[in-house]
Amino acid sequence: MRVLLSEGNGLTARQTATLLARAGHHVEALSSEPLCLCRFTRHVHRIHRVPPYGADPFGWLDAALRVVARRRIDLLFPTQEQVAVLAALPGRVRTVVPEFAALARVQDKLSAYATLDGLGLPQPESEVVKSAPDLARVTPPVYVKRAVGTASTAVVHARTSEDLRRLAARWDRAGVFAEDGAVLAQRPVDGALVMVQSVFAHGEPVAFHACERTRAGVNGGASHKRGRTLPDVAAHLRTLGAALGWHGALSADVITAPDGPRFIDVNPRLVEPVNAYLSGVDLVGAMVDLARTGTARVREPRRTGVRTHQFVLALLEAARRGGRVAAAREVWRAGTGRADYRGSTEELEPVRGDPTAAAFQAALVLAVLAYPGLWRRLAGDTVGAYALTPEAWHRIATYVSE
Repeated sequence: MRVLLSEGNGLTARQTATLLARAGHHVEALSSEPLCLCRFTRHVHRIHRVPPYGADPFGWLDAALRVVARRRIDLLFPTQEQVAVLAALPGRVRTVVPEFAALARVQDKLSAYATLDGLGLPQPESEVVKSAPDLARVTPPVYVKRAVGTASTAVVHARTSEDLRRLAARWDRAGVFAEDGAVLAQRPVDGALVMVQSVFAHGEPVAFHACERTRAGVNGGASHKRGRTLPDVAAHLRTLGAALGWHGALSADVITAPDGPRFIDVNPRLVEPVNAYLSGVDLVGAMVDLARTGTARVREPRRTGVRTHQFVLALLEAARRGGRVAAAREVWRAGTGRADYRGSTEELEPVRGDPTAAAFQAALVLAVLAYPGLWRRLAGDTVGAYALTPEAWHRIATYVSE
């Protein structure tokens, strides 16, 4: 198939491109940024420039449809939050997305909280806060979340009462409470962060995988992971997917607390699928099958405890924490397969058989070792161009309701 990724930047897009190419598909990608991750691999044949999705979702869709027609694309594969506008205007292109009514129940954090709560699924102790004065009176520490936005812009860890007062004043001036109606305050939960991923066919589960973040990379991303077997979490996700009649990919972040799991985020898309693939769960393949036939065979894991890493995230985090010496130590460990890299497989930039990726990784290592402070620019917030903004979500929801 000729597959077009809805976004060529981001870790999920890069991993998805590798898996699609290995399965024999011709892969291209959309991006509003010329130097996106998918440009640095032989697995992606062409990058097409489109308007930034976050600023203009309908303009993005028009540009995407022109590329689909011009390049005779068979499948537009959603790798980021473009799933929202694709669900809002079904039938324009072959893709795999849920019905918009189902998506709206988990797309924003307030709706997701209400949906999970209504189904009795476990979450941290939470409070819906409707005004700045009420937020200032919340007892810290808490994570305060806007309804829509990325983790770097819409989630704040308020550790003290002063943090809350400052946040309440800043968000009040920015019109957050007027625009969103409320924010969500959640108590921190002690435990490991686990990323769970699934694929559903009209409410029926066809694939599930869970992996624990064993080491955090730059910006909190998972530089190292380990596959987990979590039957209770799988059951919770099946409950959610069945209740929504979900079709397509559904992911979540879960904290495995001592007294049980707690859902802290829901994403209506795939998230970094390589650890699942190496465990025997081909989430990307399941999505392709759904596009072809509307259904897919059930994928069961063949291996447990699979360890994977994303060296780039670990390298940038090492440079941030300890400069050139720490970065050089990270390169040595990765190159010799020591410490966290022992028995682990690269998932973001596998260089075997991909000279473009090998050259990119070598250039990145040399650049960071020469200029360790470069991590700030390389680890900058790249999601702004394609993340769903509150304004964009309001436009999409208003269009559907009219």
